[in-house]
Amino acid sequence: MDWSIQEIAKMAGTTSRTLRHYDDIGLLKPSRTGHNGYRYYDGPALVQLQRILLLRELGLGLPAIADVLAHERDTVKALNAHLDWLGQERERLTRQMASVELTIKTLKGDGKYMAQDMFDGFDHTQYKDEVEERWGKDAYAAGDAWWRGMSSEEKQGWKDRVQKLGTDWVSLAGSGADPASPEAQDLARRHVEWLRGIPGTPAAAPGGDIKGYVIGLGEMYVADPRFAANYGGESGAAFVRDALRVYAEADL
Repeated sequence: MDWSIQEIAKMAGTTSRTLRHYDDIGLLKPSRTGHNGYRYYDGPALVQLQRILLLRELGLGLPAIADVLAHERDTVKALNAHLDWLGQERERLTRQMASVELTIKTLKGDGKYMAQDMFDGFDHTQYKDEVEERWGKDAYAAGDAWWRGMSSEEKQGWKDRVQKLGTDWVSLAGSGADPASPEAQDLARRHVEWLRGIPGTPAAAPGGDIKGYVIGLGEMYVADPRFAANYGGESGAAFVRDALRVYAEADL
């Protein structure tokens, strides 16, 4: 069974023009072309399109997406990692929706202002127990105070920096670069500089075991699907891990 380009565009919430562009750049080829010149897509093509759309939502450009798809051949594993990430996002968005609904109810005069509920889903404290278990209560307290002390502009700047770092990792990993290459090592340096700026982590603490911390963090990126999703899946996370290990062994 296959579907026409118009049907796929409607179902996927995109346009026929976009799908034709994906075909032109080799990102998504139709399974066949009819005698009338129309493109048709079968099941595997739909899976490919789904992965493209998921990666677009992570902020990746088309060249980076092409690199990820070319190097991550285990589709089921990649989709499982992304599914884990989507599950976390669903939980966060559900909490945000509930908090906004509460605010609407309050503004209509049917409820009372409850500050602790109005911002549910917007903060980072949902990871409090996990952070304390991994790195101790002092680490969480220091990081929490640092985050709460930032202005809205500073928080957004930090988020933008994290997103750019993740996008650059995915792009470089997909290019087939060596983890020990100058490009990868420069990115590893940026990554460690970013870690040094987070209070409470061994990277920021004077005399902390930053080498062991960076190497261990790289291993966690691969082992935990939530982190692996930030780097395009397990293969991308493995590239980050290897690059960080090379950097830590040589420079930390």
